[in-house]
Amino acid sequence: MKRLLLATAVSLLTATAAMAQTVYIARHAEKADAPGNPDPLLSETGQARAQALAEALRDAHPVLVLTSPMQRTIQTAAPTAEFHSAPSEVISLDGGGAAHIAATVARVRALPDDATVLIVGHSNTVPAIARALGYAEAADMPECEYDRLTVLHLMADGAHGEVRRYGEPTSC
Repeated sequence: MKRLLLATAVSLLTATAAMAQTVYIARHAEKADAPGNPDPLLSETGQARAQALAEALRDAHPVLVLTSPMQRTIQTAAPTAEFHSAPSEVISLDGGGAAHIAATVARVRALPDDATVLIVGHSNTVPAIARALGYAEAADMPECEYDRLTVLHLMADGAHGEVRRYGEPTSC
């Protein structure tokens, strides 16, 4: 009987660990210099970084990609979404940053427990989304940082995360 209980407990622990959501959060890549344009496209460097993100997530298999409505987030996410044939959804900025963050978190929480998702945001939303998902250690992001990839595992006992770098290093 003790062996059966132990085997059941190990099985449950293994199943719980396997049921973690994995959330990748990146800032949009470098944008083209377009004075006066509030919604610029990616620069050539940014396009290369978007490809580097897709390469960094080659084995991640996201089932969904979330972006803001800004072209630079959509363009940054596109190579990853295309590679994985993952749908891409735009989360509105209506209502301001707090509403966008709340809607993004709600969309992630609505996914299955074992889902993998990519979120592409902005320097002010990337850390806030990570914190809203339970990763209190998420540091603010300077305007000049483009190579940060926050990886979260959302589990029953909270969010476990790490910061990785991808593409060409940025220097601030």
